[in-house]
Amino acid sequence: SAQLVDSLLEILKKTLENGEDVLISGFGKLWAKYKRERRGRNPQTGEDLMLAPRKVIVFICSGVLRDKVNRKR
Repeated sequence: SAQLVDSLLEILKKTLENGEDVLISGFGKLWAKYKRERRGRNPQTGEDLMLAPRKVIVFICSGVLRDKVNRKR
């Protein structure tokens, strides 16, 4: 089962690296989103700095998963 999980994660990584969205029915959607350069602050020193532009991974869970997680017991 560990090999199956590793294979699935590798497919997810390659798909996201290629700029494609990943939709897992009943679970959610992942995609890479571009974040432009922005101001930030070093939490240890309080120094202001500029954060470089980058891509971040965004996840939105499906309504099915959200409903199951929030179901009253």
